[in-house]
Amino acid sequence: MPGGHVQLVDLTKRFEDFEAVSHISVDIPAGEFFSLLGPSGCGKTTTLRMIAGFERPTEGRIMLDGRDVADVPPHKRNVNTVFQNYALFPHLDVTQNVAFGLRFTNADKAEVNRKVAKALALVQLEQFAERRPAQLSGGQQQRVALARALILNPQVLLLDEPLGALDAKLRKSLQVELKALQEKVGVTFVYVTHDQEEALTMSDRIAVLSEGRIEQVGTPQDVYDEPASAYVADFLGVSNLMPATAVGANGSGRCRVQLGDFELQAGRGDLDARGDVMIVARPERVQLESHGETGENRIPGMVERVVYVGPVSQFMIRLASGQMVQAMVANRGIEPVLESGTPVSVCIAPDALRVLRAPDRAPADPVEVAGN
Repeated sequence: MPGGHVQLVDLTKRFEDFEAVSHISVDIPAGEFFSLLGPSGCGKTTTLRMIAGFERPTEGRIMLDGRDVADVPPHKRNVNTVFQNYALFPHLDVTQNVAFGLRFTNADKAEVNRKVAKALALVQLEQFAERRPAQLSGGQQQRVALARALILNPQVLLLDEPLGALDAKLRKSLQVELKALQEKVGVTFVYVTHDQEEALTMSDRIAVLSEGRIEQVGTPQDVYDEPASAYVADFLGVSNLMPATAVGANGSGRCRVQLGDFELQAGRGDLDARGDVMIVARPERVQLESHGETGENRIPGMVERVVYVGPVSQFMIRLASGQMVQAMVANRGIEPVLESGTPVSVCIAPDALRVLRAPDRAPADPVEVAGN
């Protein structure tokens, strides 16, 4: 489907003295699945509402295929929105709900029937055409809302946490379905969520927001493996974030960092940093070895807690330098038993250790996130 190129240029929204969105600029190519990810109050829904036309920006431009639509009313933008509560009409059946938007077009009855049949086939709901919303599951209602939005052939589909009301198992299955649907129809999707897994599973690119500003834009792999700030590393997934001191380069493209009485080599991030920094390593990159193992980037530690989570086990380890770190180890049935109180050697390879600028405050120790 042609069109759907969205550009936000220095977009700002103020509510009296509060700046909900602060000078956001981002380019979303046509046909991309783009997610706005962040905690409550970060400005992601306000940004979505400005793209939809429900809120007018205080400053900046909203470009749709090269045309500034910042002052264009919602019904004159070729943009549609799917809300978290789906906003289905309870007194209408599925067919009537999906066809509702076509009432305001010049389509005749035969064309309406053809378009409705095509939209229901797209979301695999043909057999539910005569049911009312109350007779549908949450996942089926979500599909009806999608069909109703897509039947109007929008250039851009905006989705405001549409899976938020569903149970965890259904959410996971619909994440895959929704991404497959987006690829099939080719419409630009702009998706708002606070759920990291949703964003990582479905998005072509993600914008991580904090306090009305974009912290980082990149592919799921970029923002997970190469976080641009301590905030992104701390918010996205589980991270071992530790305050350290950068003491200089070692001459081989690495940064020497001091963690208590231990010196480590970091091979990622701001390798020219000096002074106070944060170092980060993902739990799956932390290796546990027998106590007494020595060598580069190894620190003695003590297992404080073990959590079994089916395919993996989470180990909370207190390092000899004082920090608590988490290691995530796949359960293959051949691992040695490590119980609370077991001394270990913790190895974080240089290419698993990233140097970041220090935030205003240090993050908390890592917490258990079983099932997250």
